Amino acid sequence: MKKVVLKKGRQASLLRRHPWIFSGAIHSAPSQIKSGETVLITDDLQTPIAIGAFSPKSQIRVRVWSFNPQEKIDLSFFRNRLNAAIEKRKTLKLPEQTNAYRLVNAEADGLPGLIVDYYAQYLVIQILSAGAEYWKDGIVQRLRETINPKGIYERSDAEARKKEGLPLQKGLIWGEEPPDRLRIEENGLHFWVDIKNGHKTGFYLDQRENRKLVSEFAENKDVLNCFAFTGGFGLSAAKGRAKSVVNVEAVAGLLTEIEQNIKLNRLNPNLFENIKGDAFRILRKFVEDERKFDLIILDPPKFAERQSHLPKASRGYKDINLQAFKLLKTGGYLFTFSCSGLMKPDLFRKIVSDAALDAGREAQILKFLSQDKDHPIVLNIPESEYLKGLLLKVW
Repeated sequence: MKKVVLKKGRQASLLRRHPWIFSGAIHSAPSQIKSGETVLITDDLQTPIAIGAFSPKSQIRVRVWSFNPQEKIDLSFFRNRLNAAIEKRKTLKLPEQTNAYRLVNAEADGLPGLIVDYYAQYLVIQILSAGAEYWKDGIVQRLRETINPKGIYERSDAEARKKEGLPLQKGLIWGEEPPDRLRIEENGLHFWVDIKNGHKTGFYLDQRENRKLVSEFAENKDVLNCFAFTGGFGLSAAKGRAKSVVNVEAVAGLLTEIEQNIKLNRLNPNLFENIKGDAFRILRKFVEDERKFDLIILDPPKFAERQSHLPKASRGYKDINLQAFKLLKTGGYLFTFSCSGLMKPDLFRKIVSDAALDAGREAQILKFLSQDKDHPIVLNIPESEYLKGLLLKVW
């Protein structure tokens, strides 16, 4: 097996069982090596530490498959890892609660760069690393044998693949072509999902429990749902007997999907006001118009793709939270989130705190919010905790 030798003292993160090796930590690597090929990782004294997949074009040059350097990386390895990930979801009783959930969550399930989501008897697979691409055929075969889905659809069209030197691609890999829209169930609600073209793999599965929580707080409330996507939070508020729901979404097509989901659930359309526009501007307009709400949800897209984006992202988070604090009635509730992995929980909390201070409001944290249990957080991989959220009561 080909060998990657680390520079002196650069094995510390591996000893803490973090699965990434950056290019700057490598002393030597083979000149002739395939993208995704399995390599042995050693310290500067040639002591084996781990085994992983080599990615010659990525800043993350090696992603660890196993911290046992003796382990064999073959089809049996992937069968065992996939089986373990699937069994976790069974023990969480997710198949009993919903027909849409994450089966494999990349590094958090010991399979770096591999995401597998289950939607109503179809699998959506997303391959974001050279190693997962190298073993793609075997992974698909094991998923077929283990899950026996109607079909497996690939959504490897994320920009992250470019960093690995991989082309963007999507389409049916195996089985039956999925319909243009799948109907999923969650928390007593139904949603149309476009797994072929929708954002991520079609739905924000990681917000399932947080949507349920919104439903529990929404009774008799005037609710504002910003960055509404296909209306998950807004419909959850309506299910919780909200007095009114305003959905704000910049993409006209998504507003159409919200309306279709309202109809699908036989909810009163007069309960909803669906507004097309930029949430930053609309929040300011509502402040100017002195509109008030009892409950506001802020679930924006990722503001920081890389470290250099963090200052601008921080300003963006502060801006929307500042406006939300101004719009909330006394005793109102704010559900506020950041899905930017680079945004650390302490920094996000400080940004929201500063926004409350500038708005002249006081707020109490009722609950720290995060991604749902099918998107596990691993203690030794801080990056696995990407979704941060706060439920605040505001005075």
